[in-house]
Amino acid sequence: MRIFKFALFVQVLLFGTHWFVYETWTILRRVPDPPGLPWLAVVVAILSVTFLSASLLAWRYSNLPVRIYYTFASIWLGFFSYFFFASCLAWIVYGVTRLLAPDWSSRLTLYACFGAALAAGFYGLINSALVRVRRVPVKLPNLPESWRGRIAALVTDMHLGHVRGVRFATRLVSKLSRLRPDLVLIGGDLYDGTAVDARRLAEPLRKIKAPFGAYFITGNHEEFHHRAEYLAAVENAGVHVLNNEKVVLNGLQLIGVHDRESGHPERFRAILQNAGLDPNSPSILLTHEPNLLGIAADEKIDLQLSGHTHGGQFFPFTWFTSRIYGPFVYGLNRLGNLLVYTSYGAGTWGPPLRVGTSPEIVLFRFE
Repeated sequence: MRIFKFALFVQVLLFGTHWFVYETWTILRRVPDPPGLPWLAVVVAILSVTFLSASLLAWRYSNLPVRIYYTFASIWLGFFSYFFFASCLAWIVYGVTRLLAPDWSSRLTLYACFGAALAAGFYGLINSALVRVRRVPVKLPNLPESWRGRIAALVTDMHLGHVRGVRFATRLVSKLSRLRPDLVLIGGDLYDGTAVDARRLAEPLRKIKAPFGAYFITGNHEEFHHRAEYLAAVENAGVHVLNNEKVVLNGLQLIGVHDRESGHPERFRAILQNAGLDPNSPSILLTHEPNLLGIAADEKIDLQLSGHTHGGQFFPFTWFTSRIYGPFVYGLNRLGNLLVYTSYGAGTWGPPLRVGTSPEIVLFRFE
């Protein structure tokens, strides 16, 4: 019943915002409505139900028609977000020009705002497909000489599913192969959480070649269902799963904590305390979300690597996300002696758009 109420709320919200955009377009164009039910109103009404219906289908089915429909609905939702903001801006400009320049064309204002929204949508769509490589030098205390100059790659938030699948994962792994890191860390949300063939999507990871191996912890999207299926698929592809545990790699301590446990202060602290950390050796914590940072700092972690935020993915949600996570929304920051790097991630969730952020693979060079 609660899920039904939430779905109904979302659909009413989507219908209302679509109606607002339609009314803005028709009123400010100053073109008389044709007799009967305008075709544009019918199209907009249909578009308003695409994302919720596609999401419900994607949770249950994984076939080509559903993937195509879900991808279309996700792209439309991204473009529509900008059309909604364009509508709000158009009314603001219209109100100002009515006071200062009564003869100003409302149609010109409308076309300018919607044209900018369309351009932003196309830019975001293209930008989201171009994965960058970001290189970050880091200095860790007591780093063994054998690790100096070595490279660890961080890849988070691929969100493999209906929009990005095997081909996207294959391209990322090929890019990693060309970069030749010594260690690969996969920081959660490898999957999008929809109905998928988890083993098939993880299969490209088998080709990751790194002297110290590849390691994985879950993100929140792997926790939507029972995570065992995802963990088994990742392990089957030859990637080591860090089940809330520590491994020592030639003097470098790597601790991995799954998203479910890292969100509970007591459980999170207990895992770190029970890991048996050596204060005389450097430590890296791999956990999905940059939260409870004070606990990691208290337990003398040297470097935490996370993702999750996407940096807000596209403007203006970038602004809202930065209000939530503050300086730890993206990049390398410090809390006391704890270094924290939060990645934008390599993929997208929901609309496959990025405006104001860029998908990335991060290479850490130990100095």
